[in-house]
Amino acid sequence: MPPLRTALLQSSGQPGSTAGNLRTLDEAAARAAAAGARLLVCPEMFLTGYAIGDDVGRLAEPADGPGAEAVARTAARHGLAVLYGYPERDGERVFNSAQLIAADGTRLAGYRKTHLFGPFERERFTPGEVPVVQADLDGVRLGIMICYDVEFPENVRAHALAGTDLLVVPTAQMRPFEFVAESVVPVRAFENQLYVAYVNRTGREGEFDFVGLSCLAGPDGTVRARAGSGEELVVGDVDPALLAASRAANPYLRDRRPGLYTSPRD
Repeated sequence: MPPLRTALLQSSGQPGSTAGNLRTLDEAAARAAAAGARLLVCPEMFLTGYAIGDDVGRLAEPADGPGAEAVARTAARHGLAVLYGYPERDGERVFNSAQLIAADGTRLAGYRKTHLFGPFERERFTPGEVPVVQADLDGVRLGIMICYDVEFPENVRAHALAGTDLLVVPTAQMRPFEFVAESVVPVRAFENQLYVAYVNRTGREGEFDFVGLSCLAGPDGTVRARAGSGEELVVGDVDPALLAASRAANPYLRDRRPGLYTSPRD
């Protein structure tokens, strides 16, 4: 099975302008496709911007809304799958969500962030309740989570046990938490024997200062692709052969003793 070439779009686009962000996405998709990518991963809340305050409710849309339709056209035009973050409206509730669109424009999976970070998110979003969402792409099993979710080891381990090969994590990771991108993410990949594509925003938005440092980390704990602090498109390969060899050599998942990890109950 050939590697799944994956492009990471590190960009904050144009906060508050869905149309502007869709143009940025289309341009990035063209460059990613030209580099041979079959998957393009965008940051958290890329469709609208992250630090948009109370405009979250105004700009939120259903999973099959006009933004999704526009992303589907972009995916089909350039022949690659797209994973993007957006505020999802479901009735009166709004979720911090991510959606995977296939290369033919069909919707493959949708995920709602389960661990909301800070008052900005908790005041505007409803937390999701489904921790493991997966889809298959070119023979690779993708799992989806968003930003803060990856900092909970139980979350990532659940994906490992469910067979996720590539965990895609659109994020809005800010200062002073650079160590998450630099250290935590590669460790998560190693201890769970999967790839992690961690794709961040960059620059200042309102009260937030995003650090960039997007990366594709491999199951051997090495960083296969790394962005700097500015706007950037980086490309790396998710190699099923390396994944299989690493899993055969690393005994973490085989040597687990789950009965020891739960506290006794009264």
